[in-house]
Amino acid sequence: MTNDLLFVYGTLLLADNEFANYLTRNAAFYSKGTIQGKLYDVGHYPALVIDEYGNYDVSGTVYRLHNPDEVLRHLDPYEGYGEGEELPYLFVREALPIQTGQGVITCWVYLYNRSLAGLSEISTGDYLDHLQQKH
Repeated sequence: MTNDLLFVYGTLLLADNEFANYLTRNAAFYSKGTIQGKLYDVGHYPALVIDEYGNYDVSGTVYRLHNPDEVLRHLDPYEGYGEGEELPYLFVREALPIQTGQGVITCWVYLYNRSLAGLSEISTGDYLDHLQQKH
C-alpha cells in the first residue's frame, strides 16, 4: 500500500504558491505535526535535514493525499527529486515519523540533499514564522 500522508514544512504551506494550491485541491488537512530535524534558509525555500545531533522540532502540516501516486508525481519535480532531475537531487523523499496530536505517524517528507555551506539555520523550526520575521 502506498503511504497517503505527506508532511510539509515550507513553501507548500504558502497560499500564493501554485504547488501549495495544487496540494490543497488534491489532499485533505490531516493534522499539524513536527519532525525532529534542523531547518535552514536556502533563500526562497527552507531545507530540512535530519542530523545525528542537535535536532529540534520542525513544525509543519500533514495532508492526506487523495491520489498519492499522482500527487507525488506532480510534486517531485517541484522538489527537484526523481527521474530527469539534476543529480544529486535537490531533495529526496523519505517516509519518516511525524509527531502529531494523535501520536506518531509515518509520512512522506522531502529532505534537503545538498550542501548546507553558507546557509543560515532557522533554529525556531518554523518556516512561516521565519518568513514573517524576515519581512
